[in-house]
Amino acid sequence: MLFGKVIGTVVSTQKSESLVGLKLLIVGNFDADGKRAGGYVVAADSVGAGLGEMVLYATGSSARQTDITNNRPVDAIIMAVVDTWDVGGKTVFSKYESVDTADV
Repeated sequence: MLFGKVIGTVVSTQKSESLVGLKLLIVGNFDADGKRAGGYVVAADSVGAGLGEMVLYATGSSARQTDITNNRPVDAIIMAVVDTWDVGGKTVFSKYESVDTADV
């Protein structure tokens, strides 16, 4: 699993029939210390994530192991919206407090 921040959406009217109904989001990569790690991924959303939210996502064959992505051609899936995370006893991110997390 990887940390990311939802920074945008993808709208596609022409796509593989197996992708119809999937919400696609652009996710910027973050490291465990809450710093922008560089790079982006387009991920299918399985949890109703929204713009600006920190998320956990998986890539590769793991992305096809959810109920909504089984046998679909996806390479990344958002599987959790992050409320908080701590590293070494220090809160790195909290959606309930103003913790400094780099913008994408």
